[in-house]
Amino acid sequence: MPNALTRTLTALALAAVLGAPLRAAEGDAGAYLAARIAEAENDFRAAAIWYGKAILSDHQNPRLLEGAILAELGVGDFALAIEAARQLAALVGEPSQLAAFALLADEAQREDYAAILAAQEGGRDLGDLVNRLVVAWAKVGLGNMSDALADFDAVTRTRGLEAFGYYHKALALASVGDFEGADEILSGRAAGPISVMRRGVFAHAQVLSQLERNTEALDLLDRSFGADPDPVVDALRRRLEAGEPLPFDTVRTARDGIAEVFFTVATALNGDADPVYTLLHLRVAGYLRPDNADAILLTGDVLETLGQHQLAAETYALFPPDDPSYVQAEIGRAGALRSQGKTDAAIEALQVLARSHGNLLSVQFALGDMLRMQDRCDEAEVAYSAAIDLVPKDSKDSWILHFYRGICHEQTKDWPAAEADFRRALEVNPTQPQVLNYLGYGLVDRGEKLDEALGMIEKVVAGDPDKGYIIDSLAWALFRLGRYEEALEPMERASLLEPVDPIVTDHLGDVYWMVGRKLEARFQWRRALSFNPTEKDAERIRRKLEIGLDAVMAEEAGAPAPVKAIGNGD
Repeated sequence: MPNALTRTLTALALAAVLGAPLRAAEGDAGAYLAARIAEAENDFRAAAIWYGKAILSDHQNPRLLEGAILAELGVGDFALAIEAARQLAALVGEPSQLAAFALLADEAQREDYAAILAAQEGGRDLGDLVNRLVVAWAKVGLGNMSDALADFDAVTRTRGLEAFGYYHKALALASVGDFEGADEILSGRAAGPISVMRRGVFAHAQVLSQLERNTEALDLLDRSFGADPDPVVDALRRRLEAGEPLPFDTVRTARDGIAEVFFTVATALNGDADPVYTLLHLRVAGYLRPDNADAILLTGDVLETLGQHQLAAETYALFPPDDPSYVQAEIGRAGALRSQGKTDAAIEALQVLARSHGNLLSVQFALGDMLRMQDRCDEAEVAYSAAIDLVPKDSKDSWILHFYRGICHEQTKDWPAAEADFRRALEVNPTQPQVLNYLGYGLVDRGEKLDEALGMIEKVVAGDPDKGYIIDSLAWALFRLGRYEEALEPMERASLLEPVDPIVTDHLGDVYWMVGRKLEARFQWRRALSFNPTEKDAERIRRKLEIGLDAVMAEEAGAPAPVKAIGNGD
């Protein structure tokens, strides 16, 4: 990650996490402690309530105000965050970075670009990259375009931040009608190719359309997104194909530009930084540009990562059904509902979506996954089949649909169909480790094509020798081939890698039994029972403890159980 972004994270971490503890005598200690617990759990809504209660008894405590700002920004309530930030600035003079976010958002919302420049020149710190881009956009807002472009150029000369500078310079040029200059940058002719996100592709398509180059805009969409159905891309395609000039609305004003700064930085932070920091940037972006669908969708995703499923569901629900991003939002909302334990509501949401948008692969895939995870495999098979019908025959991504449908067939006891799907997945992706392991293990468990199965699993182990469940598959294949001594070492290794897995532990007990280490076998079976195996597996383990593995295997084979010798110590 660029050094500038690292400095942003460090400063935010100091501001949000390292606040001094409140002494009980200074206010409502109970409310403060409840707020801190909620903050630690990323429960921004509860934290906001408790900080508000604590502030009632100690309204001049900087730590309480700091916590309230974080909580209100997390919830997305900028009115309260801005008020707390103003109070904090009045108390301590130079505001913290959290307060700076709130105050900057207020100034940008009011388009008070002079105040933004004055605050930044006075030392207000939003993080190095954000500072520089915000200053440049504030100069755009004041009409100082030459100075603004010089500031963007300075960013392009900073190692690691080049793409940020070029992208925002292009947006600034387009926002004042210089579409030729914007195209020079976005097309890569000015300084070579720059990497842009999905939103940047749309911005370039709008620029091309404003230059009366709709055909090139269509080509750009095709190169970037392919021909697969996508409601957002399809809406743009229809307008371009009709000859309509797309308005440039990615950034209409300097305020939009500042919103774009926070969104692009959030995108860069996402997955590499504490998600709270990503969320803070997204909240500012969404406050300044509430119609930025990408920011709203990413906000929902980050809230899910933070375990705030209710807030995530509410965020996804902001999209009306006629919005091109509605489908993606509904898929996200269904995931958030499932995370809250509302599985019936989640499935219903996806089923409704499948009726209205059944031609979209993402919808059928999401429905299949949701049904499979709820063990409704018969229904999941139907959704996966619909998804497979939507995939181009030469698609390299179809393996996962056949893999998941194969799992559903296996769960519904249709092994021939399962095996066919697994083998089809391997035709598309011959070295896919999940499929090789699942098919290999399935064949081993059924006692079929054992040499082929062993070869599949050995191939997976060679590629990833440190995964316990894969080592278990190898050991189990050797066990089913009757090569018990050979199975011992990999099974013990699998147990070390997966020490509390009931299946691996049960398998280790079976191997110990077959090599004559029967006391150790019984010990491992008892351990397996303590790890919450399925009831079916638990019944079999208890039966092994009662009569031994040989007798259980004989029962399962329909043969008379071997006579247990008296006094053999088993």
